[in-house]
Amino acid sequence: MNVIRKIEHWGDVHHAKWLDYLRILLGLIIFGKGVSFISDTTTLQNLITENNVFGFSSMMISMAIHVVAFAHLVGGILIILGLVTRFAVVIQIPILIFAVFFVNLTQGFSMPNSELWLSVIVLFLLILFWVVGSGPLSVDEGLKNKTGKRYA
Repeated sequence: MNVIRKIEHWGDVHHAKWLDYLRILLGLIIFGKGVSFISDTTTLQNLITENNVFGFSSMMISMAIHVVAFAHLVGGILIILGLVTRFAVVIQIPILIFAVFFVNLTQGFSMPNSELWLSVIVLFLLILFWVVGSGPLSVDEGLKNKTGKRYA
């Protein structure tokens, strides 16, 4: 646990303001993916059914799509605001690992497979913000400065 506190402290001290704009963009991308999941569940369910590595039933796949969409919507908003950013990022990381290795990787490393590249970049950014935290332009920072306590 001490190592995690040291990483969090290093991230809080070495956070540039331009990273906040990148965090907001990341939150918008994740929120947008959540909206696209909700608006087109049939296509997504067909894609996952084609690459069904674990043998999930269609009911289980449908439930997973809705859970992922909800996590993306709420997590995206939390990341945009910079509110409990590390928690929101940690919730997103397993979803993106699954997207990279079990959904998008099956289509191969090609230029037309832009979903794979987007997923890899978003996964990298999620890990980055897990380390560096929310930054000075965030609700977490405002709460920390207002009460003198640390919420992130």
